[in-house]
Formats: sequence, C-alpha cells, structure tokens
Amino acid sequence: MTPDIHPFDIVTYAVPFFILAMIAEMAWARRRAPEAYEPRDTWTSLALGLGSTVAGALTAGVVYAAAMWLYQHRVATVPFAWWAWMACFVLDDFNYYWAHRTGHRIRWFWASHVNHHSSQHYNLSTALRQTWTGFVALSFVFRIWPALLGFHPAMLVTVGAVNLVYQFWIHTEAIGRMPRWFEAVFNTPSHHRVHHATNPVYLDRNYAGALIVWDRLFRTFQPELEDERIRYGIVRQLGTFGVMWSVFHEWAGMLKDFAVAPLRYKLAYLLREPGWSHDGSRDTSARIRDRWRERPDGERPRAVRLD
Repeated sequence: MTPDIHPFDIVTYAVPFFILAMIAEMAWARRRAPEAYEPRDTWTSLALGLGSTVAGALTAGVVYAAAMWLYQHRVATVPFAWWAWMACFVLDDFNYYWAHRTGHRIRWFWASHVNHHSSQHYNLSTALRQTWTGFVALSFVFRIWPALLGFHPAMLVTVGAVNLVYQFWIHTEAIGRMPRWFEAVFNTPSHHRVHHATNPVYLDRNYAGALIVWDRLFRTFQPELEDERIRYGIVRQLGTFGVMWSVFHEWAGMLKDFAVAPLRYKLAYLLREPGWSHDGSRDTSARIRDRWRERPDGERPRAVRLD
C-alpha cells in the first residue's frame, strides 16, 4: 500500500530568506558594485520568477501524478530512512546535472532553459529567472524516473526543492571563492559565474546543481580565471527587458527554423545543439570555443584549463 506522504514545501519557507538576501546584496552592490543591479533587469527577473511559480503550480499535479504512476510500478520500495534521503539527494543531483547539460546541448530543452541565462547582470535576482515552459519541454522526465526504483515521489520533490534552494545563493558576485575543499565538492558562486558567462572559454561549462563533482567527473568543469573577466548573458543578447520575449524568443526562433527548413533537416533544428544550422551559417558553442582556441597564445588568458 502506498504511504500517504506529502512533499515538504521548503521553497515557500525559503522565500523570506530570498528577499532578505537580495536586500543585503543590493546594499552591498550600492557601495561595491553599482553595475550588479539594473532596475529594469531586476523587475524582469522578479516577473519571470512569479510566472514560473504560477506555471509550476498549474502543472505540479500532473507531474506528481506521473511520478506516482511510476512509483506504483516500482521494482523495489526505498524506506524513509536517513540514508535513503541522502541517496535520493545525490541521485537527484546527478539527474539535475544531465537535465541541465541537456538543456544546453539540445535546442528543444534550451528553448525552455534560456530565459534563466538571458540577464546580462549576475545577482541573486537572476536566480529567480526560472522556466515557464519546462512542462511543455518535458524536462521533468529527467527528475521523476527514480520513482521506478522505489523512491517515493514526495522524496523526489523534497530533495529537488532543496537543490533549487541551494542554487539561489550561488547567483552572486558578492562572494569570491569558498575554501578549497568546498570548491572541490560543491557548486559555488565562482563555479556558477562561469556557467552564466558568454566568454568562449566558459561556454557550456559547470552544469552542476549542488555538487560540482559531476562536472569534474564528466569533464565539463572550468574554473573561474582571474585574467578573464566574465561577460554575462547569452551569445546573442536579447537587447530588451521584455518579459514575454525573454520567455518565448527561443521557442519562436526554433519553430520558425523548423517551419522553413528543408524536410530532412527539420528535426535537427529541434534536437541539435543551439546555434546549429544545416548550412553552417551560425555558430554553436563548440565552434565559438574552437575559434577561440585557434587564436594566438598572446590573445588568450594564460591560466586556462579546459577539460
């Protein structure tokens, strides 16, 4: 018989912390880094966060029902023991890594994820730029499959929320580097600044949620470099603070490409990496990085480590 367990709504309890942390960061930025916040950009981030909350509330029941269906067909039953919660968190973080990596490497998923990267500023409000269309993209599939192994959906939702809350604090320039042991294991502001960068050396690196070990293991790790100042945003900046365009611009571009592409290339415009084109007229992150590597050594940072 399925236990009557419900997820713990940690995100709601974390909201006051989010607000206080942003106020503190704004006070810091006012004296130390005035460029960190831009009012229109911040309002866009807040609007995207609100819209994501509404979208999540509208679709959460369907996602949870799908997870429960998988759980009803589970191959085992994982108990609600402390070690099971730890195992569930690590497995969910592993799944997040691959969901996030896929969100950068397959255009269909990138269309849903890109709004999180659309700000040219990097502050705690940027963390609120969450997707409105994750349900449409089916991104949740990456996170619910452990129900088949016997992890109750309530466990999956709870540890997923913990992962989301953890990632809030790493969206800041107010914190430099953490202790070396912490940087070796966990995702940090330094690691995540790299992930939000558009510099060629930083593109498509550091997909971690809470544990940076996955990037180290799967060779997608790139440290922040002292002599390579980070430029934030996306390769083709939006040039607007419009909320709806921030959310849907890549869906619009992708579907337009799909509509006009020759028949044999149509699916490729959905499933290949962002920037791919059948005639080679656009640049993927790999091509941008390759061109950067081919530049003379004197034009590149000396402290580069590409994995």
